Amino acid sequence: MQYGLIGEHLPHSFSPEIHRRIGDYPYELKELSPQEVGAFLQRREFKGINVTIPYKQTVIPYLDEIDEAAKAIGAVNTVVNRGGKLCGYNTDFGGLKALIERTGVSVAGKKALIFGTGGTSNTASAVLGALGAKTVLKASTSGKQGAVSYREALTAHADAEILVNTTPCGMFPKLDGMAADPADFPGAKAVIDVVYNPLRTDLLQRAASLGIPCRGGLYMLVTQAILAAEHFFDTKIPAEKAESIYRQILTSKENIVLIGMPASGKTTVGTLLSKSLSRPFFDSDLLAAEKAGRSIPEIFRTDGEAAFRALETEVLADCAGKTGAVIATGGGAVLNPENIRYLKKNGRVYFLDRPVEALIPTADRPTASSREAIFRRYEERYPLYHQSCDKKIDASGSAEEVLEAVKEDFFHENFSA
Repeated sequence: MQYGLIGEHLPHSFSPEIHRRIGDYPYELKELSPQEVGAFLQRREFKGINVTIPYKQTVIPYLDEIDEAAKAIGAVNTVVNRGGKLCGYNTDFGGLKALIERTGVSVAGKKALIFGTGGTSNTASAVLGALGAKTVLKASTSGKQGAVSYREALTAHADAEILVNTTPCGMFPKLDGMAADPADFPGAKAVIDVVYNPLRTDLLQRAASLGIPCRGGLYMLVTQAILAAEHFFDTKIPAEKAESIYRQILTSKENIVLIGMPASGKTTVGTLLSKSLSRPFFDSDLLAAEKAGRSIPEIFRTDGEAAFRALETEVLADCAGKTGAVIATGGGAVLNPENIRYLKKNGRVYFLDRPVEALIPTADRPTASSREAIFRRYEERYPLYHQSCDKKIDASGSAEEVLEAVKEDFFHENFSA
């Protein structure tokens, strides 16, 4: 291969798409076992590579030269083959620095706590120090390698103001969980998660719910890729390209999620969005019926609503890992907060607010089979739709008008400053 990324597990990687937008050069993913890394580097059959977990320290003994910054950090994520000589760099430093600065919160004089002790945690420590943090600590499960234990972090360092996650906790495909709860750090001013897939980990969602400025790792990924390409080709790439590529990748990866009452047009609008934007479409009710091998009315009739809701949550948890899709949910999806947590990992949630008078009851909708039932559901769920959505869309007009309103907001949100 000429250019690419090496790591142990790479199905989640966005790197090829980012590098395609940087320039016209081939970029491949190459999964290597720990036993294969050394031989791959010794063959030197590449021009430039990026290195991701768990090999950012593993590659160091095989390099002929290491940039002073990377040497000080003790982690390498970019290797360039210059006439048979392997030169190592750390572009994660610049990427993470840009990400932290993007929160708008100053690190200077503050106490920072890093979750994790791997190569990326070394980078985070160096970045926080360079930005003037007063104290920088690491936390891990074992409390080894100079780190405090998570228990000690909660008892002795709950005054930490900057929280940075460098662990794979919450990363695709294991989307649940977070290294620590930001609520346990009442003085937190910013939360940074280097994980970029999903776009919004549980850690970030929790921080956002507490009103703490927070950022995920996508901007870091884009910035470090641009810095790596500068090393690959010994050139300078305009700084504004990072912002442009970040917006493009965010837009291409974020799901459009539709919630709302039964008969509010979610499936119709979702189908139109899918065609208009060339995105895959998933209807959670259809997926649930397919998984059960029975229609939804039949599930309600034989197993009851509780059984259907449990099945619905399973389906939406599966949908959480999808990217670049349109997802239409059942009318009762908002009844379980876990469903919304799953949907927001990679999605922007739109409430299609169709007037209750325009909602037509049908026999195939167990909770909305009569006018009276629809009015009851509307009163019960309307506040939940408001709480759950990122944006309410007036759905009183035609499906085409709703389609355009969703598209306008989606692209404006992702491309606005």
